Amino acid sequence: MALLLVDDSLDIRLLLQVFLNDEGYTDLLMASSAREAFAILGVDTEKEATHGVELILMDIAMPEMDGIEACRHIKTVEHLRDIPLIMVTAKTEAEHLKEAFNAGAIDYITKPVNEIELLARVNSALTLKREMDRRKAREQQLLAVKRQLEVANEELLRLSSLDGLTGISNRRRFNEFLEREWRRAMRGPRPVSLILIDIDYFKPYNDALGHQAGDECLKQIAEVLELAAQRPSDLAARYGGEEFVVVLGNTAREGALRVAEAIRQRVALLSIAHPSSTISPCITLSMGIATGMPCAELSPSILIAAADHALYQAKQQGRDCMKVAQLGQKAGPFK
Repeated sequence: MALLLVDDSLDIRLLLQVFLNDEGYTDLLMASSAREAFAILGVDTEKEATHGVELILMDIAMPEMDGIEACRHIKTVEHLRDIPLIMVTAKTEAEHLKEAFNAGAIDYITKPVNEIELLARVNSALTLKREMDRRKAREQQLLAVKRQLEVANEELLRLSSLDGLTGISNRRRFNEFLEREWRRAMRGPRPVSLILIDIDYFKPYNDALGHQAGDECLKQIAEVLELAAQRPSDLAARYGGEEFVVVLGNTAREGALRVAEAIRQRVALLSIAHPSSTISPCITLSMGIATGMPCAELSPSILIAAADHALYQAKQQGRDCMKVAQLGQKAGPFK
């Protein structure tokens, strides 16, 4: 790391060089003006200069641009802001020193330069700079660790919200999402619809073809449901076993029926053979649909109960169909 000496007097630059060389500072850069110093420092570029200046010694009285103005300009550059700058000056009036410190200088050395004073102030400034650099590096390391922990926690949270087999949301995530969507819909007010889905005769399917085939069937159904729940206010989740659920925010009954029909058609196109079904040669679904307008007096569990009752009806009436919860059933105020 280098020290930059800025003074329009060659004699002063050489004197500083001799004193600093005697103390072991051999990596010295010289500039006779503020402009030359700017070029060395890379003031007019966004990239830090490759030689890495660790400390600047600058005269106050220089032609074209004085040291105070140069210091002020240097301190506006992000990659130069932390470099300590010591003024070397014959001007010891309080007003000049105040201006220098306000511009960003950390210390000053009077002319004629005293070797002991020079080396003491340079050593002190470099010690402080290196300690600040170490602290900054530790802070950066801590920030990096913190970011890694945040990413890891976010990933853990994401994984804890997913069903391990199908990769879609699990029941825990469904409960949280429905609660949130319910509260948001209350501010509308806006309708919320729920589709509760059961794979028909899934246990016989598993018994006949094995659990590996059953797992693959669940994954394919989950993919269909994910396609049906594309909006931020929608969610497809595995409810448990062979049951799934789709939340449709800001969706009335007619919209929920269209989504349910699209799900039915896409599953039919999969043509997943079901040798043990008594209603179809392929996998089919039974679906219960409920729609309601959330309010403070009702909880999301009412909507789930309504959809569950409609699903029960669909299974009782032959399966491979969808039923809508109607007013007057367990659905209460839902339809």
